Amino acid sequence: MIDRIYAHMQAMQVLSKSQEATADNLANINTPGFKGNKMFYRMFKENIDGREVIKSVPMQRINLNQGVLEPTGNEFDLGINGDGFFMVEQDGQNMLTRDGRFHLDPDGFLVNGSGAKVMGNSGEIDLSDYFMAQGDGEMPKLEIAKDGTISLNDRPIDKLRMVNVEDSSQLQRKGSAYFTVEDESMLTDDNTGTIMQGYFEKGNVEPLAEMVDMMQNTKMFESQQRALKTSDELLSRVSTQLGKY
Repeated sequence: MIDRIYAHMQAMQVLSKSQEATADNLANINTPGFKGNKMFYRMFKENIDGREVIKSVPMQRINLNQGVLEPTGNEFDLGINGDGFFMVEQDGQNMLTRDGRFHLDPDGFLVNGSGAKVMGNSGEIDLSDYFMAQGDGEMPKLEIAKDGTISLNDRPIDKLRMVNVEDSSQLQRKGSAYFTVEDESMLTDDNTGTIMQGYFEKGNVEPLAEMVDMMQNTKMFESQQRALKTSDELLSRVSTQLGKY
């Protein structure tokens, strides 16, 4: 009976974790470059008081499926079609992102909405010449090729640093749009993604599928709650009856 109660409690903990991941996905439906959370479960054997017990442990994985590329016409908006991440630097830390809604800061550096500087092969991408061309009355022509090469008025400036991760399970989520890896040796410049200028990638969350998951989690959680209550009542009756002898 105790084992049954423990199993119900464990199932409720697993379902609670799954519901948290689903809620986070739904909260970020409109977050550009967001990659949804996927829950899966690993079975572990554990020895407790000489008995072998099988435990189900919830694990979280990042869903790296491609999101829809939305056209904007903004020359600073960039989307990745395929694998890979942009690298940005904020507060001295390198982070990875799929959110390519960029702009120029007052100093002419290419940055994202949080002010993190976009990294190129030569470091921080400096496009201050863009402002100088405007000051000269010239209409600057900014072109970013599919391989990430940045050209201003047909003059190559730098190349976006696009990276991939050898083992995606090493990705650690930092907020809704950023990822980091503990060991940067896991990063590689070998990726198949191409840059789409004038586009940004929408989040890859499917609202209908997430709503279905949320309803199923709720039903299963309530079912486990009822089963736990029944097991507890049965245990209480058994204890009361035994106490009479």
